[in-house]
Amino acid sequence: MSVEQGIRGNAERSALATIRQGLSLTPEFRRGLAGTLALAVIATVGKIIVPIAVQQTIDTGLKGSAPDMPYIWRAVALCAAAVILTAIAGYVMNVRLYKATESSLATLRVRGFRHVHDLSVLTQNTERRGALVSRVTNDVDQISTFMQWGGLMIIVAFGQVLVASVLMFVYSWQLTLLVWVCFIPLVIALPRFQRWLSRAYTTVRERTGDMLAAVSESVVGATVIRAYASERRTADRIDTAVDANRAAQTKAQTIVGFVFPLTEIVAAVAISGIVLLGVRLGLSGEITAGRLVAFLFLVTLFVSPLQTATEVLNEAQNAVAGWRRILGVLDTPPDVADPGESGVELPRGPISVAFEDVHFNYPGGVPVLREVTLSIPPRSRIAIVGETGSGKTTFAKLLTRLMDPVSGRVTVDGHDLRDVRFSSLRERIVMVPQDGFLFDGTLEQNIRYGRPAATREEILLAMTELGLADWLEGLPAGLDTPVGQRGESLSAGERQLVALARAYLADPDLLLLDEATSAVDPATEVRLARALEGVTRGRTAISIAHRLSTAENANEVLVFDTGRLVQRGSHAELVTEPGVYADLHASWVSAAHS
Repeated sequence: MSVEQGIRGNAERSALATIRQGLSLTPEFRRGLAGTLALAVIATVGKIIVPIAVQQTIDTGLKGSAPDMPYIWRAVALCAAAVILTAIAGYVMNVRLYKATESSLATLRVRGFRHVHDLSVLTQNTERRGALVSRVTNDVDQISTFMQWGGLMIIVAFGQVLVASVLMFVYSWQLTLLVWVCFIPLVIALPRFQRWLSRAYTTVRERTGDMLAAVSESVVGATVIRAYASERRTADRIDTAVDANRAAQTKAQTIVGFVFPLTEIVAAVAISGIVLLGVRLGLSGEITAGRLVAFLFLVTLFVSPLQTATEVLNEAQNAVAGWRRILGVLDTPPDVADPGESGVELPRGPISVAFEDVHFNYPGGVPVLREVTLSIPPRSRIAIVGETGSGKTTFAKLLTRLMDPVSGRVTVDGHDLRDVRFSSLRERIVMVPQDGFLFDGTLEQNIRYGRPAATREEILLAMTELGLADWLEGLPAGLDTPVGQRGESLSAGERQLVALARAYLADPDLLLLDEATSAVDPATEVRLARALEGVTRGRTAISIAHRLSTAENANEVLVFDTGRLVQRGSHAELVTEPGVYADLHASWVSAAHS
């Protein structure tokens, strides 16, 4: 199941069910919630003290020929104390809610990031990277905004409406009935508005992800964009994504803008009715002046949550849409799963590899590998050659279990890769990818990714053994040289040198080089050839060959063509046989002499 399928499945789930599932993933938010709700009750009940104090002051303190000042002072003091207590309760409630929310959403964000890393390369490739990042950053931020503000407002607003309604009923059931008659149609209509907003804000979150993806891709690919003078096309693509996001936001806000004036109109009608009916009830002696004034205060407490309900609903739908998108990621099962504790722990030592009738194709695509059956004994040095698209890189991804075969199986030391723990597999098999990706940091930090516990002295020793000490000394700050984002402060060849040093430091039992020397200049290639001789000695080494020298130095060459293993043998054997390898060799020789 793809991430988009997971999101569509969550979109069909109700908002309440979505929130319930989201909260189940964040136990930190539920922890201490009872205390936060108790503070919310105190903060809510405290708001009715002022209307009660006003009613008592008018009906009791001002009754008679002279005001009862001691009584009025006591009422004012009690009112002030209640306001202070309400403010303190509200502050503590906010702090508790903020801490619980940040803690729980940090957990959700970490789970989201880890799950993205658990998804196979194939699943990740179905998604734009910026959209995946948006789901575990921007969407979680929307949830945070709602839980810290909207969620609090819902708790307080519900309690405020309930407490105000009870006290209003005590003062005058007739006026309370009038208020509810005015607002019931709006309350009935709110679920429909909620569905409109739900659809609108789901679209908003999708367009926001698209916009972030377009922007991030243009930043990462800035060099290519400038090289091909495609700034205008890139700007148009970003403008299109921004305009789509603006249109989605505008549509959602239009719905909010339609609902909000309704509450204003209903509130005005209700207050007008209260004044007219209240005066009539007062003249007949059914309500006192103090109760009527207090009732008007209570109506304000009753109406204000309903007036902000549309804004809360706005944030709620935004949050629900964000929750659906992050749950869509978490609900996507990793199709390359780690067997964990139940998996096989491989012992250290040279590795044997076998492919048993392996087939692979991308979803909806033609087969990339077909009927691949082969065995590679320990300590072999293998070169894999073939035209572009012949299946070489797919072979490497299956061997390192970045993907699983559609049928057949891949084994190491007789164990199906699907049964081997990731921790054991990653320790024993290391792949040096073609792009030599580096992280933003120093040279030392990037090399240490191979073995985090390595000391600086061990790193320097590894560089010396690889024959890279002179290159290292020529850098501005040696191991402390910053490599920049994606290693862009270094040349392509230098990035490959760092990637090779990282792999060497990891000390794997099987080293897989995916065209790892393709971007290295001839002088550096000679130096690396000597270093790789030492690196590969005693361990299984498989190189996806992009140069003639790689195939010539291998013990055995595997030749792929349109996804099939079509030839196998030493360079000396294959070069004399008519076939794919002889043709490739001829083209290499021709290119070398041109």
